[in-house]
Amino acid sequence: MELRQLTYVVAVAESGSFTRAAHRCFVVQSALSEQIARLEKELGTKLFERTSRRVRITPAGEAFLGPAREALAAAERAAGNAVACGGEVRGNLVIGTITPLTAVDLPGVLATYRDRHPAVRITLRTRLVRDLLQQVREHACHVAFVDARPGELPRGLAGRVLRQDELVAIVPHGHPLADAPRLSPAQLAEEDMVDMQSGSGIRPHNDAAFDAAGVTRAVAFEADSMALLEQLVARGLGVGLVSAPTAARMSGVRSVPTTGVPPRTVQVLWPTSGTSPATEAFLQLLREEVPPEAE
Repeated sequence: MELRQLTYVVAVAESGSFTRAAHRCFVVQSALSEQIARLEKELGTKLFERTSRRVRITPAGEAFLGPAREALAAAERAAGNAVACGGEVRGNLVIGTITPLTAVDLPGVLATYRDRHPAVRITLRTRLVRDLLQQVREHACHVAFVDARPGELPRGLAGRVLRQDELVAIVPHGHPLADAPRLSPAQLAEEDMVDMQSGSGIRPHNDAAFDAAGVTRAVAFEADSMALLEQLVARGLGVGLVSAPTAARMSGVRSVPTTGVPPRTVQVLWPTSGTSPATEAFLQLLREEVPPEAE
């Protein structure tokens, strides 16, 4: 079993295609397919089911994938640790984030990080919170920005609070609730609502706020982005509940303060063990950009 074989398996699993995986790994498809076939022969089981139209990972492949990612991450850390002894930080840094992220100026942080550590290859991914948590847990992602309370993090992950954002209601311009001084969950529940899809960070937070208030709401529309959520609300299809910094960027709707809705906690998280020098350098930069007194 070779590290390149593990790399190819992960690439196929994440891309869902031997062609895309080969392109990602900078090898010809025949060479990638041959190496995976050799690995499957060595293991005595199929990792992927191949058809003319799709590639599907098998149960054995799913069981293999997590440890394969951990092995690749360990190899990368070993190389990074050795190089770091000479004072240079190298390797890969995969960062996951929710969108929009208003708790930190991520482009600014990334620009500073690249200036300090030009030998590190940075990859940025935007995903749902549930996917980010899984990827960090599996070392497919080194650092992630999520909106989740500390007690909600799975075992094996560490987190640091960056900011707590108040949540506000958003309604169409001219809506009867637009001039209310404050809106409660009970008042919002009387309207059809627009929210982010399940798996996003803010959705379970919003669900919990209405549950705690003892009211039932009807989510008529689910959006996969804040831009779409704003458009749906602006068209009068429902009212929404978003963070105040996010609402401040929405010109097509009216924001109204809320009462009885807890703030949203935005965190940066990482694995509790096995962090690379590239990851440690990024976390240190974040401590400089968002000092403890800002938490």
